[in-house]
Amino acid sequence: MSIQSSHIFVNLPVKNLEKSVSFFKQLGFEFENNMTNDDGAALIIGPTSYVMLLTEAYFKGFTKKEIADTSSQREVILTISAPSKEKVDELISLALTAGAQLANENVNDEFMYYGSFIDLDGHMWEVLYMQEM
Repeated sequence: MSIQSSHIFVNLPVKNLEKSVSFFKQLGFEFENNMTNDDGAALIIGPTSYVMLLTEAYFKGFTKKEIADTSSQREVILTISAPSKEKVDELISLALTAGAQLANENVNDEFMYYGSFIDLDGHMWEVLYMQEM
């Protein structure tokens, strides 16, 4: 039997927690107040999916390695789903208006449509609409 987790918490270092929280609120995301303090904020992605935005100092307490330099390295690509192509475009547009950079041009193939942006801390996000099979 395979392991199946009930929740996922992705931890990302951020340079300025307040600015990062404001950025994601502008995109329409909410935060779990019970898991948010001066060191980190729990960005709600879905019912059991969170991205923990952690100050760099707090993040460093969990690893012996250096934090990736997102200006020249890609540590991860976070992909979230959207219910339609229009919602993909809407979220990318909101991100760009809030200060993100466009990562790549949108891709539209037979089964998927997605776009991508780089957030304020250099983390790459994809927004994906996939037709049901």
